[in-house]
Amino acid sequence: QVQFVESGGGLVQPGGSLRLSCEASGISIIAFAIAWYRQLPGKQREFVARVGAVAKPYADFVKDRFTISRDNDKNTVFLEMNSLAPEDTGVYYCNTETGRRSWGQGTQVTVSS
Repeated sequence: QVQFVESGGGLVQPGGSLRLSCEASGISIIAFAIAWYRQLPGKQREFVARVGAVAKPYADFVKDRFTISRDNDKNTVFLEMNSLAPEDTGVYYCNTETGRRSWGQGTQVTVSS
């Protein structure tokens, strides 16, 4: 059974940083491209970043603020987020690039002063 467990979210002030983790089980992050998604309040879930794929790795709104990486040994994907803004507030999820696996609980990111 494929499972993604997200962690690392929290409350941060504007301009701050967070590092999110996505621990995968039942699937190899080497064999599949893994992506981060987010759901902002009142909005649909949207793509943020991907690793292990040929396609463009970041959504346009990232603007060089986020970095996606992975630790193959730990089967974990990370999202380093810098220069966070209030409009980044939302729940962050990971899944395969196609988003067709079961979704985890996500991790809440709140950017507020």
